[in-house]
Amino acid sequence: MRFLVFTAVCAALLAAPLAQAAKPLEIYFIDVEGGQSTLIVSPSGQALLVDTGWRGFNGRDAERIVKAAKNAHVKELNYVLITHYHRDHVGGAMQLTDRMKVGTFVDHGPNTEDTKVVREDFADYQATLPRAQHLVVKPGDEIPLKGITVKVLAAAGNHISTPLPGAGQPNPLCSSEPAPPDDPSENAASVGILVTFGDFRFLDLGDLTKKKELELACPNNLIGTVDAYLTTHHGLNQSNPKAIVHAVHPRVAIMNNGASKGGSPDAWQIIHDSPGLQAMWQLHYSLEGGKEHNVPDAFIANIDAADDGYYLKLTAEADGAFTVYDARNKNQKTYPK
Repeated sequence: MRFLVFTAVCAALLAAPLAQAAKPLEIYFIDVEGGQSTLIVSPSGQALLVDTGWRGFNGRDAERIVKAAKNAHVKELNYVLITHYHRDHVGGAMQLTDRMKVGTFVDHGPNTEDTKVVREDFADYQATLPRAQHLVVKPGDEIPLKGITVKVLAAAGNHISTPLPGAGQPNPLCSSEPAPPDDPSENAASVGILVTFGDFRFLDLGDLTKKKELELACPNNLIGTVDAYLTTHHGLNQSNPKAIVHAVHPRVAIMNNGASKGGSPDAWQIIHDSPGLQAMWQLHYSLEGGKEHNVPDAFIANIDAADDGYYLKLTAEADGAFTVYDARNKNQKTYPK
């Protein structure tokens, strides 16, 4: 009898870490009406929120973040990464901390854009910082979440100087890429990250514009390939040049556009035509894109301009397989390893 009890206890102890190891990575793409807010939940249960959406609207975006966190069984945001200080990315920070505990705010450091609205939003964010700890990151740093690797690729206008493991190959697409203009705005200072969970890789470059994107891809591809790509800058054509989109060779692209923001037809086409792309999903139907430059409705979370707030969710396994789910129509599709 004692042997049987001992055997059962040993089996339970062995099963516990195996069950924990089998937990997936979850990524919620929250609809903040053309802004960005992406909730990343590691298999350990720790949470990283990338950007907080807009301010105002009676706390609409903060409430949507809280709802997504509740769906993910997250009670505290261990880290909130602010990619840059434009209102659609940092505006909701104070309203969020009114509703949910934040462990650490992460950002690229001082504001780089001398415009009235950005100065105002940066000041409001600075007033929010005492509610949590504060971490300034630079390229090459990692944000310490258990169970996943979150690597900083770009920040404050700088970028990694050495290729990531397995990357560094010459990029033949660079020679045909037009010289991009300088960008003095906070977009160019965005924090860009690569999230790795086993064989799965997810890329989010914030609102980096073409010159800074190309520094990561030309003359050599410093990133390598990825499984899922959050289209840069909401899918606008100030970003998403072919030389980086096609070089990272995403299997699936997620566009965090709004009905009347992002989803530029020419940028959409570059992403759509990326070699090896199996699917594109959109947070909104793009009014500018029309039927020719939107994916089928089954792959769009919000199909009209109403304030519906449906999200997309990606669930990834360590072997590289992942599933994308549309909260509006319950459509989901699995992409094998």
